[in-house]
Amino acid sequence: MTQNQISIPKNKLWLAAIKPPMYSVAIMPIWVGSAVAFAETKILNPTIFSIFIAAAILILAWENISNDVFDAETGIDKNKHHSLVNLTGNKQLMFWLGNICLGSGLLGIIAIALLQQDPTVIGIILLCCGLGYMYQGPPFRLGYQGLGEILCFFAFGPLGTSAAYYSQTQTWSITNLAASVIVGIVTSLVLFCSHFHQVKDDIAAGKRSPIVRLGTQTGAKVLVWFTASIYPFNLLFVLLGIFPIWTLLSWVSLPFAFKLCRHVLENHNQPDKVNNCKFIAVAVHFWSCLLLGVGFMLG
Repeated sequence: MTQNQISIPKNKLWLAAIKPPMYSVAIMPIWVGSAVAFAETKILNPTIFSIFIAAAILILAWENISNDVFDAETGIDKNKHHSLVNLTGNKQLMFWLGNICLGSGLLGIIAIALLQQDPTVIGIILLCCGLGYMYQGPPFRLGYQGLGEILCFFAFGPLGTSAAYYSQTQTWSITNLAASVIVGIVTSLVLFCSHFHQVKDDIAAGKRSPIVRLGTQTGAKVLVWFTASIYPFNLLFVLLGIFPIWTLLSWVSLPFAFKLCRHVLENHNQPDKVNNCKFIAVAVHFWSCLLLGVGFMLG
């Protein structure tokens, strides 16, 4: 155990391991997809919505726990004191706890399918889980090839948001597909930001994350364009008549976007300072998606 680890209170390590703010990443695709469904049908089934939210949180918990387990196998997390495996010292326990979360989440999705008498949502969510496994799970480990953001975009964007929309309407929507693009981009942004502070560990473990490939300086510049893209997309869809004008409320999240870009541009090569940027990205994600959904509800 290093001196750095000793100096950090155990409760703070557990809080960092559990990452409560990150679970908004699971909630927002359900919120936006359901909000679009309400905007188009003026109907929202609260039972299905609530079950879906709970299931999404459980499935993301599986994703986070299993990622710690798979990372422990490669040694990439040896300096990550808030890894669940490092905190418990029991990789097998974490593996099965993650599987329990996955099974419980899928039971919720099965319940939705039974309420609808339609298995479509099960198929979509199983595909999302497959992408989630391929991110870190053997033999794929596509996240180690720098493909995590692409998997994240589809799992939380077009697939996750469409599953939420379908759970309310049992049909498909071009408007929802457009909204899912924004959700997918801003969710991938959170993952992109998680790489800046761990470049040395990634290189040592052979992980070719986007920041390892680009370098932190270029990665910071890409982040600016990446972050900025969600707002013109929103405006474009309003001008095309796909989104109601109220969805421009998501632009209220711009101060968080400016804070994120400025922070990373100034500290991209300083791991101790840039390691919190993913939580600023979570704020961008939360407020932009929350207000996008509110815009659909009002529109």
